[in-house]
Amino acid sequence: WCSCRIERGRKIERERSDSLSLYTISSSIFIIIIIILVVIVIVYTMNNSTEGYIWKRKTRDMDQTHLFFSPDTTVTNNNNNNNNNRSKKKIIQSPSNKAKRYALVTYQELPEYMKDNEFILNYYRANWPLKQALFSIVRWHNETLNVWTHLIGFVLFFGLTVANLMHVPQVADFLSIFIRSFPMRTDHTNVSHNSKDFFLGTTKLIDLKQITSSSEMGTAMWPFYVFLAGSMFCLLSSSICHLFSCHSHHLNLFLLRIDYVGITVMIITSFFPPIYYIFQCDTHWQFIYLGGITLMGTFTILTLLSPSLSTAKFRPFRALLFMAMGLFGIVPAIHGLVVNWSEPRRNATLAYESVMALSYMIGTIFYVSRIPERWRPGWFDLAGHSHQIFHVFVILGALAHYGAALVFLEYRNKVGCGSSV
Repeated sequence: WCSCRIERGRKIERERSDSLSLYTISSSIFIIIIIILVVIVIVYTMNNSTEGYIWKRKTRDMDQTHLFFSPDTTVTNNNNNNNNNRSKKKIIQSPSNKAKRYALVTYQELPEYMKDNEFILNYYRANWPLKQALFSIVRWHNETLNVWTHLIGFVLFFGLTVANLMHVPQVADFLSIFIRSFPMRTDHTNVSHNSKDFFLGTTKLIDLKQITSSSEMGTAMWPFYVFLAGSMFCLLSSSICHLFSCHSHHLNLFLLRIDYVGITVMIITSFFPPIYYIFQCDTHWQFIYLGGITLMGTFTILTLLSPSLSTAKFRPFRALLFMAMGLFGIVPAIHGLVVNWSEPRRNATLAYESVMALSYMIGTIFYVSRIPERWRPGWFDLAGHSHQIFHVFVILGALAHYGAALVFLEYRNKVGCGSSV
């Protein structure tokens, strides 16, 4: 009886601790969202107030001189009081000149270094100051959704990282919510045996409450966080690139290279959780596979740092490099399946990794083919063009790999090195 009361008390204490941790992480994420919204409102207000001040000032000057002008011309006052017939010009700048300077332009008006997709015809920013480029995060242009898709993805992975660091399974294990929503029936069902194993395995095995610290279980967590850090770096660098690449030719080239480095880093770090945990008890295979993908990634980064390879002409070549790095994963994947064929977690990891591979493949197809704007140039300038779709599939693929990483981590925590690797 006493032991039951003690166990019940411990259970209540754990539930309180989990609830407190969940409240803490939820509050943190909520505060981050509020801060982002406040910054957006401030930037938007400053932008509008600045333009309003310029308009009022120019309007006052116009009233004082009693002159009319158009946005495309300057007004010149001739002083006829001078006997030498000299004319004195007084130029009044149009209140719309500033707005015109930062107006969105067409593809034909772009400088050559910014011409990347001829099927997106309008709503470009060109040679904007950094301040105006920052303000444009709350304006509609053809990069708005490119910025926000990966910025939201960055916030999402940042939240998942904090949730895992604070040991909050209710947040970190959110992917299993979708799996658990499926009704599980064991009688007279037409669901295949493999599908049933996948659902049951996922709902039972992906449970972060069973994943303790590395000091207790002897399983290192750093490969898992390396993947999360690589994903956040890729998503954030992509957002920054799309936001500020309109500033100048020099900054455009620099940010494009950082963007490509971010993609490469994300691919490299995605290999760390599966290879490290599958081959944890066979370290020479860890070294071979992780060393191989790191060398491939280093070669890709050095290749893409060339300015000539950052142009639109080499878009298929860049996609080919990224796909080659992804295809390298087939070798350790087959190896892992062979030595763990009887492992019940196999179906869950295969499902997650298949979703990841399919997402990245579909996204790459959109990226290279420029569909759908190729079919209807100008129709998808603001929303729905290929690069935005590519961004969405990148996030979906990263989330699927996050789910697989949870399975790999849980597997190694439970199995240890007493079983096959």
